[in-house]
Amino acid sequence: MAAGRAALQLAAVGALLLLVFRHTGLAGAIGWLALMVLIAGRVAARRTPALPRVLPTATAAITVGTAATMGTLLALGVIATQARVVIPVGGMVVSGAMQATALALTRLHDEVRTARPAIEARLSLGLCATDAFAPHQRTIVRTALIPALDSTKTVGVISLPGAMTGLILAGVDPFTAIRYQIVVMYMLLAAAALAALIAVRLAERALFDDAHRLRPITTQPGKTHT
Repeated sequence: MAAGRAALQLAAVGALLLLVFRHTGLAGAIGWLALMVLIAGRVAARRTPALPRVLPTATAAITVGTAATMGTLLALGVIATQARVVIPVGGMVVSGAMQATALALTRLHDEVRTARPAIEARLSLGLCATDAFAPHQRTIVRTALIPALDSTKTVGVISLPGAMTGLILAGVDPFTAIRYQIVVMYMLLAAAALAALIAVRLAERALFDDAHRLRPITTQPGKTHT
């Protein structure tokens, strides 16, 4: 069933991409990326439904990470403005931002549940919400970036990454393929870092009320962690 579903999805996506490439140009590519961001936001948010305002938080984090990274690549002329370039590159960026956001929110949820006494102790000593949560924020962001950092540190040592492999198979000179892979590697790391940081900062604001009190985390309707 999984194999059949994958084949149908890829065939449908291929047909849609053909239409986008031929008839819509950059505007269609941006619309396609916007749809991907919305879907990615839902995927990243569904693992931590107990967090307040988790869906807009995840969607905003992925949007910022994707927009900043793709905007920089386009503004500097690193990638062409053609739809056949923007969509696949943007897809990699959205995917990296989604993974970092999901990891950050999952870790944040666990951190708030286990470290609530420590956070509330800092609040009781007069610290504001931002300062009381700061040590946990750094831990959460570092944890969310572990996959991206490990992948960056070991690129070319353990395995040849996808972009480089595809270019080499297409007959491109290895050194040219390496330059493209460096761009891909840096853009994925940048998108992941931005998305994780934005996700944690927005989630932090939703976790505390205007009086700097930590909100309860709902587990089931009518039940909360205290």
